[in-house]
Amino acid sequence: MENKILVVYYSLEGNTKLIAEAVSKAVSGDILQIKPEKDINPKSKMRYLIGGKKSITKEKPELMPYDVKAEDYDVLFIGTPVWAGNFTPAIRSFFAKTNLKSKKIALFNCSGGNSGKTFENMKSELEGNDFVGEIEFKNLLKNDTEKNIEKAKKWAEDVCKKL
Repeated sequence: MENKILVVYYSLEGNTKLIAEAVSKAVSGDILQIKPEKDINPKSKMRYLIGGKKSITKEKPELMPYDVKAEDYDVLFIGTPVWAGNFTPAIRSFFAKTNLKSKKIALFNCSGGNSGKTFENMKSELEGNDFVGEIEFKNLLKNDTEKNIEKAKKWAEDVCKKL
């Protein structure tokens, strides 16, 4: 039986979007971009401070409506930027409103430095699932973008081969 694959992601500056699109293409998966109703301005000089605070205080912003039911998929690739060593509030909202159990989940993140406890914290929010892979990308749009896109595709293909 063919696995139904969904790539779920939030992206503020475009890094995570780039990886999500590469992963989706590599595994022929559907894609769902999570967007908060009120997002941070990606051009704001205060974006890291604001985003970091929202992440630390575990905010759960209201999300823009979407019509994809993540529960209907067997395999989920979930991607997030790293804010203050953690996953983003938009992804926290997605976890809160989605009942993911007994799924195969692969995690990816994009950071400008240290990814902190991002994967560990995501896994604790998603207990009851089988984690099949994780990968981190640093300064994606600044360094070796094409190489990182290829790395993401190969990783996603390898994850799917193991399923």
